[in-house]
Amino acid sequence: MNKRTCTALAATLAATLALGAAGCSGERRAGGGGGGRNPVAANAGAVLGGTPHKGGTLTVLSNQDFTHLDPARNWVMSDMDFGTRLLYRTLVTYKGAPGNEGGTLVPDLATDLGTPSNGARTWTFHLKRGVTYEDGSPITAQDVKYNVERSFSPDLPGGADYAARYLAGAEGYQGPAQGKHLDSVKTPDDRTIVFELRKPFAEFPYATVMPTFAPVPQARDKGPQYDNRPFSSGPYKIDSYDRGKKLVLVRNDKWDPRTDEVRKAYPDKLVVVMGLKANQIDDRMIASQGADASAVPWYALRPESAAKVLPSAEVRSRLLAESQNCTDMLQMHTGRAPFDDVRVRQAVQYALDRDAVLTASGGPALNDPSTAYMPATLFGGRQPDTLKIPATGDTERAKRLLKEAGKPDGLSTKLTVSSGDKGRAEAIQQSLGKAGIKVTIETVDPSAFYATIGDTKNRTDLVYTGWCPDYPSGSTFLPFVFDGRFIKEKGNSGNHSLFREDATMKRMDEIAAMTDSKEAAGAWRKLDGEILAKAPAVPVLVRRWPLVLGTNIAGAYGHTSFGGQLDYATVGLKDPAKGQG
Repeated sequence: MNKRTCTALAATLAATLALGAAGCSGERRAGGGGGGRNPVAANAGAVLGGTPHKGGTLTVLSNQDFTHLDPARNWVMSDMDFGTRLLYRTLVTYKGAPGNEGGTLVPDLATDLGTPSNGARTWTFHLKRGVTYEDGSPITAQDVKYNVERSFSPDLPGGADYAARYLAGAEGYQGPAQGKHLDSVKTPDDRTIVFELRKPFAEFPYATVMPTFAPVPQARDKGPQYDNRPFSSGPYKIDSYDRGKKLVLVRNDKWDPRTDEVRKAYPDKLVVVMGLKANQIDDRMIASQGADASAVPWYALRPESAAKVLPSAEVRSRLLAESQNCTDMLQMHTGRAPFDDVRVRQAVQYALDRDAVLTASGGPALNDPSTAYMPATLFGGRQPDTLKIPATGDTERAKRLLKEAGKPDGLSTKLTVSSGDKGRAEAIQQSLGKAGIKVTIETVDPSAFYATIGDTKNRTDLVYTGWCPDYPSGSTFLPFVFDGRFIKEKGNSGNHSLFREDATMKRMDEIAAMTDSKEAAGAWRKLDGEILAKAPAVPVLVRRWPLVLGTNIAGAYGHTSFGGQLDYATVGLKDPAKGQG
């Protein structure tokens, strides 16, 4: 970390916290480095508030609606956490535990983590006895198969596409309309489901954590409207949902905790209040007055609010800030001029002042700069810096590249960001502007952001977004961000640079076929640098996910497998009588 960033952070905190050298050096950083203790991360790996008591109402304060709750469409990290921990169960899930232990797979609807055969091309799961929906009807293997099939439907875009990537015979499949089904998903009886894959996939159990592998009974399916009222197989069910305003969950009395080793279901009710201003939420959580003592925030603390949190030992004691383990990237539309020219894309790489974006994001206490696409966890703890571009950028090199590309006078373009990323966008705009790249910023409400940038025909040239590995493997990062074979016209996910290159895709297939996991991990790391040199996207930073909790909250930790978001499987209240509503 250079001195300029350290000074900027001190300014951000308005001299209210004497961070000193130790604070600016941070704890061991995801992007490398090491040193003293980061005050933001003091509770990393801890459970706050002790063990909850059953009962009361947990309130969630949110500045946005959910992107999707339909399990066929739910592929945003926080939404997946909420949906799979509260409303529906999947074949396999993550253990309810803080720190690295949270990355452990455990059976959920299934009796085990699946049985491979045929060289890991076939996977068999058996459902537990006694698992039911909110009306008491049994969950069947056919219901899991049906949701996997409906995830292919063109009118249900946006969901995880592991099924499309790996199931045999899935090419061209358009969902279960008109009675069409996938022969590669077999249900020999109500409690057995068998997946036939087109190639070996030893990591398939990790894929079955995705909401795609939750059950949906065909009789309850309402197409796109199912987003408003998923039929519960989890510990809670939807009592009411006023889009953009409020969601109320109440207990599903047909959920049997004896079949579920993960979800604790402490609160009687969860109320998500939407449409609040982000600064309001921060201030209310910091104050923790009245009903807000039994509340948690949906979205991460704004960088501007760090100065109100870090000086107070009492507020810091209620702060969770796990690494999100997701790389923020500036992705360029490589299929459209001028970004179809690698020299223009490289000019953006060199022009970008990552240090300025990091400062706009709250400085090094809340973020780590990124010099590679995959996060540090997929590099054994430290990202490489293959390009050696200064953190503050290289404006002159960027101008030379633009000149070589026939753009001596620069160019004009547009950047789409979620409204919460406007400060980061302005830092990007300023740094690119110094090289002659004039950027107009378009902000979109978070709940509509992914639909907007997923419309490949109508989106802008630049988008600022990120990608999180669904589990600790390069196979769940690079192919999802840079494999051009799975680009969709609507609901496109991951590959927002629309990068299509035969050599890259061929190499991805070769690595995926490797049987030696260490060899594959090394190959993914090397491929990361090779793609980086072609500049379809610029890695910017890895954020923490800071959450200030109410004083009456218990059993709370940031779940590392859900991007540092609160684990809704275990959170509850210290005193349920204080959480009423």
